[in-house]
Amino acid sequence: MNEPTVLYIIRHGKTMFNTIGRTQGWSDTPLTKEGEEVIRYLGIGLKDIVFKEAFSSDSGRAMQTARIILQEHCMGAEIPYTTDSRIREWCFGSLDGGYDGELWGVVPRILAFKNYEDMMTNRISYKDLADAIIAADTANWAEPYEKIKERVWSGFEDIAYQREKNGGGNVMIVSHGLTISFLLSLIDPTLPMQIGLENGSVTKLIYENGQFIIDSVNDTHYIDAGRKS
Repeated sequence: MNEPTVLYIIRHGKTMFNTIGRTQGWSDTPLTKEGEEVIRYLGIGLKDIVFKEAFSSDSGRAMQTARIILQEHCMGAEIPYTTDSRIREWCFGSLDGGYDGELWGVVPRILAFKNYEDMMTNRISYKDLADAIIAADTANWAEPYEKIKERVWSGFEDIAYQREKNGGGNVMIVSHGLTISFLLSLIDPTLPMQIGLENGSVTKLIYENGQFIIDSVNDTHYIDAGRKS
């Protein structure tokens, strides 16, 4: 009999750009010392979870996060680890690397809102957000909504499907804030945007017979447990 298939989806640790309020997307910066420390605590806090395999996006910050967790968690045991470009963050095109205020200043105006708070109060869709980013992107690099949807869903669903096919069990996945938030909306369209996911937080999904069930979102208790121990 198969074990349940459970995905532990982790937002990468805090980076230099996170700290100074710059938009990362497909651009990249390493974790700060504080970010590394928090992820070490997370790895310790996850030590009682037996992972069959581990994945991260191919962005440097996600790979760095995964390696720190595995180093603290494994204690010499080998866990198969793979990168997957499909679970990258959204691409913000010419807005990548700019200050967050630029992205969240121009996008609400394109969508005819006064400001970011007004936009979020009115609960825009992820398609609205993707379309506005494309409109603001002067380099024509940002991805269309359908392309983001296809790559994100296929990335996570393939990981879950293959794990279930191979007997189930727990999978560790390191991805990105907006990507994780977007995945949750694909599973449950009634959810509000989860843009405020904490660095190092765990979102847990159960996968069974082609369906995801959301177990928990933005859980930081593993970090706290690691810090206490």
